[in-house]
Amino acid sequence: MKKKGMSEIVQSVAKMVFPFIVLYGISLILYGHITPGGGFAGGVILTGGFVLLVLAFGTDYAFRILPVNVAKALDSIGALGFLAVALLGFTGGAFFYNFLPKGHIFHLWSSGTIIISNIMIGLKVVAALFIAIAVISKARLIRTKDGFQYKQSGERKR
Repeated sequence: MKKKGMSEIVQSVAKMVFPFIVLYGISLILYGHITPGGGFAGGVILTGGFVLLVLAFGTDYAFRILPVNVAKALDSIGALGFLAVALLGFTGGAFFYNFLPKGHIFHLWSSGTIIISNIMIGLKVVAALFIAIAVISKARLIRTKDGFQYKQSGERKR
């Protein structure tokens, strides 16, 4: 039985590096209001970690870490959470109004609703990009005598 993915060296390095990529992505999301970064940048970094797993181990391993159904749920939670932050601003009188206390400058909770918006955007971005990577990695475009056709990775060639 052939092992999926790349060599054992690449897989070992990917296993060692993945947690650091996740921590860096989460840090970008959480501290995006204090330092350069934010929800989008952190979400892209987190997705990059999952792309590393897909390349090193294959899609099945990455789908065990983050199942597609969970990614779909996170995508919806991120979108609805961001919308909720925007609509809760009406409690203060305007759309996206910062209704939470500002806190102390340069502290994690110093931005009111911005940190919640960053978290929701991060969830949305990592889930949406992961789903896109999942779809791309499972489908292949093959050339036939009739033109091009999509073939799922588990199908046999006709």
